[in-house]
Amino acid sequence: MVEQDYYQLLGVARGADDATIKAAYRRLAKEHHPDRRNGCKQSEAHFKAINEAYDVLKDPQKRAAYDRFGTAAFQNGGGDPFGDAGFNGFSDIFSTIFGEFMDPRGQRQNAARGADLRYDLEMTLEEAFSGAEKTITINALAACENCGGRGCTRSDNCASTCTTCNGMGKVRAQQGFFVVERGCPTCRGSGEVITDPCPSCDGEGRAVTKRSLSVKIPAGVDDGTRIRVGGEGETGMRGAASGDLYIFVHMKRHPIFAREGTTLIAECPVSFTTAALGGAISLPGVDGDTVEIKIPAGVQSGEQLRHRGAGMSVLNGRGRGDLIARILVETPTRMSSKQKKLLEEFRATETGDECPAAKGFFSRIRDALGG
Repeated sequence: MVEQDYYQLLGVARGADDATIKAAYRRLAKEHHPDRRNGCKQSEAHFKAINEAYDVLKDPQKRAAYDRFGTAAFQNGGGDPFGDAGFNGFSDIFSTIFGEFMDPRGQRQNAARGADLRYDLEMTLEEAFSGAEKTITINALAACENCGGRGCTRSDNCASTCTTCNGMGKVRAQQGFFVVERGCPTCRGSGEVITDPCPSCDGEGRAVTKRSLSVKIPAGVDDGTRIRVGGEGETGMRGAASGDLYIFVHMKRHPIFAREGTTLIAECPVSFTTAALGGAISLPGVDGDTVEIKIPAGVQSGEQLRHRGAGMSVLNGRGRGDLIARILVETPTRMSSKQKKLLEEFRATETGDECPAAKGFFSRIRDALGG
């Protein structure tokens, strides 16, 4: 399961200020409004996702919680008054107080559940664009091969109820006015003790094993995208539920493109003659096709030329972002005598109208000096 990144949805960086986020939201909301797309269901869904992202990122407290915990910060209670205490409402409070007396086996299963695992995966921009199937290798606790996860090698039942916790998996201790509850140190939360433990796993039923796993990474993932693979974490103790595997995506630096959400940005140096007379440049697209950017005559350094639909894939959606060529006009540093002579001849013909910005600037200086 892939969580949609709110910053990526709005096409802004994680450190973007409120004004940038608001401007991005207004632009996207206008572009994807269902009324403009003739009631398109996909546009409607994307519009709702944009509104959800903006509702979180515009609020400083919600944004701080999202930056720390992701969308999990708004689950398990959300706006519920019991949410901050870690309950999912009255039913969870009732279960917490009386659950261990009603279902001690369920308590033991939760206590013995396998731990979640984290895996950091590095990807290229091209892999993130098209999606990829990656084979990853993890070292984690898995069912012991010697005892098959039972904790002992005998054929009969070799588990007995733990006498320390009476099978509850937890023990309590009085500390002043408070009662502190913690996992049983004898059975380690399982509620059972193995009388004849397996020599390979010491009765735990699991051992560290190296295993390979094939994972499909969807197109459009970005740096920080988290992918949950259910049940692929550590194996639980003696048949308890396994934990989950969380894959965190990290993007390798690209030699040409920088990325902001679904937008790709390339800084493109052009000669001053191309900037003055116009022309075209070719960029290698992330999909393998060549993208031609037309340079209008008189383009200025720092101007951005947008090529729509040549950017990154949209995560969990259709379409692509844009490619932006940021023009950097390069002044020549090595010229032949002939080139210098031609430029001298050109300078002799200048009237000031060729560069209106410079002409206006120096006019304001003369006015300020009373000239």
